Amino acid sequence: MTLAAWPIYDSYKDSGVDWLCAIPSSWSSMRLQEVATCNDDTINDFDYRDREIKYVDISSVDARSNTYTFETQAFRNAPSRARRLARHGDIVFSTVRPYLKAVATVKNPDKYLVFSTGFAVVRPKSTADQGFVSYALRNEDFISEVTARSVGASYPAINASDLFKLKLPLPPLPEQRAIAAFLDEKCAKVDEAVRIKEEQITLLRERRQILIQQAVTRGLNPDAPLHDSGIDWIGKIPAHWEVRRSKYVFTQRKELARKNDIQLSATQSYGVIPQDKFEELVGRRVVKIQTNLEKRKHVEIDDFVISMRSFQGGLERAFATGCIRSSYVILQPLESLSADFFGYLFKSPRYIKALQATGSFIRDGQDLNFDNFSKVDLFLPPMDEQVAIAAHIKVGCEKIDSGIAIKEQQIVALRDYRTSLIDATVTGKIKVA
Repeated sequence: MTLAAWPIYDSYKDSGVDWLCAIPSSWSSMRLQEVATCNDDTINDFDYRDREIKYVDISSVDARSNTYTFETQAFRNAPSRARRLARHGDIVFSTVRPYLKAVATVKNPDKYLVFSTGFAVVRPKSTADQGFVSYALRNEDFISEVTARSVGASYPAINASDLFKLKLPLPPLPEQRAIAAFLDEKCAKVDEAVRIKEEQITLLRERRQILIQQAVTRGLNPDAPLHDSGIDWIGKIPAHWEVRRSKYVFTQRKELARKNDIQLSATQSYGVIPQDKFEELVGRRVVKIQTNLEKRKHVEIDDFVISMRSFQGGLERAFATGCIRSSYVILQPLESLSADFFGYLFKSPRYIKALQATGSFIRDGQDLNFDNFSKVDLFLPPMDEQVAIAAHIKVGCEKIDSGIAIKEQQIVALRDYRTSLIDATVTGKIKVA
């Protein structure tokens, strides 16, 4: 049901609030301090210093889903900012960087649930319905108003006292309760639909990985005779494929950056691409290299790069010529091979697991290096098979990725509808009760 299909109220009046505009004639606009108190209870170091507490930071709260996650730790090891106590029914509202929309209702905590002091703990009075106030505080326009009144460049913030002076739309109490019950029901249905689509996306991604793993390790001929490669991570492969030490397939490219090389970024999501293109794709600036500029390394298209995160996400393929930071290892093929094929192979879970088994770099904070790479033997199908396998994977992955993109678009649409429904309902633009 679209928002336009819902009925509206018989008459409206000026709310007297710039961001709110008109509200139903039977509603009021009231300061937050008139409908709720600001709870300033803080945890006491002495009482709880040896207890386990549940600590919630701003990054762990999501207004979109009205949820939060917490870390359980001994209070003596908790951050110094872990002080704000909250109980069941309170609403936490981030007064620091409010544009992050860290707003949520506290549900079923014990007395050791502690929030960062970057939150205001809103405790609705008996004259207001907790559910309605919670939805009203998550209204996009209200959060935008809070953001506009915040002060500071890097970490804009608003004082809790100033937050509580802002006005909210307020229907009569029975209508507040009815609106909250309506939104609970509708949001639960949207959340369930989102959950189902997220599960479908997970299954599609698993299918994608199975497709890649099957093709790169067994080829495209299901009747091809197999033999044991003699290498644990490889297992059985087509009998006519070759197994070779990786250092005889790739060598290190040690050439320093050339005069006109552009700066590249090694990314798990996009491979090795120009830094400005990466910034455009992610919509943010990245930290620029400031030191050891003269040690940057030259990279050619279809090289592979061992990056700081390769132990998690495999090796990154270069899609552009340029230079990269000196701490990375550049792999240059020693013979003609399909970069598409090895691009899939080097990102496969089985290969990544084999890399992880080559040393203690994860535990000791060390980076992967060429020696780690050299310890993982490789298999080589004939060149024509490499090309055919990569083409087969590409076609299959494009179909799966298209299905994933459709599901992701549907999730965005569902969440946008939920946001719009909340905003329209708590401001009286539509009538649901």
